[in-house]
Amino acid sequence: MARPTLLLVHGAWHGSWFWEPLRAELSEFDVRTVDLPSCTGDPDELGDLQDDADTVREALSGIDGPVVVVAHSYGGLPVSEAAGEVSGAPVTHLVYLCAFMLDAGESLLAAAGGTPPPWWEVHERHIVARTPEDVFYNDLDDATAAAAAGRLGLLSRAATETPLTRAAWHDIPSTYVVCDRDAAIPSFAQEAMAQRAGTVVHLDAGHSAAISRPQDVAAVVRTAAGS
Repeated sequence: MARPTLLLVHGAWHGSWFWEPLRAELSEFDVRTVDLPSCTGDPDELGDLQDDADTVREALSGIDGPVVVVAHSYGGLPVSEAAGEVSGAPVTHLVYLCAFMLDAGESLLAAAGGTPPPWWEVHERHIVARTPEDVFYNDLDDATAAAAAGRLGLLSRAATETPLTRAAWHDIPSTYVVCDRDAAIPSFAQEAMAQRAGTVVHLDAGHSAAISRPQDVAAVVRTAAGS
């Protein structure tokens, strides 16, 4: 069987740069990434969930052969919306890395309880992540956490309020990675979503395990890829 291509989809406020440590661990694969429109640009330029899903579809349509998709955090929404809809690039497995594994009709804001968490600074069109060193990077050294925080963008408010219209995990095998030290998505919330996955793995890591524990995340991805 051909080795699948990997498509890595980052979470809110981040970009494709988030995956750099994990990519270095997965050099035997053809690894693709995207930059989601909901996190790219000034407030007036930010896309919404459907723009993000279109970006994932476009990336999948440019791949020949099987694909394993890895979604981090918010990235679970556009992946669930888009995966499985593209002909020519069969998605063989979905990996939700402390990601929102939601069903059709559910939105990120609803999954968060309907009220923005206190570390969201909500504006009319966008949201700023407060205290990212504590929320996203609590298991990184101070210098690495500060460097990552300095690369963060904004998040489209609309992307958090738009419900999914479909959920690809109903039809595609999936793995959920629960990060037990996550300060952004509590582990109990991850465990509830993980009940939808075929396989569940726990890591002793914070929200950004792809940076803090890239070898462990790479091992999960290799298993999902069948290698």
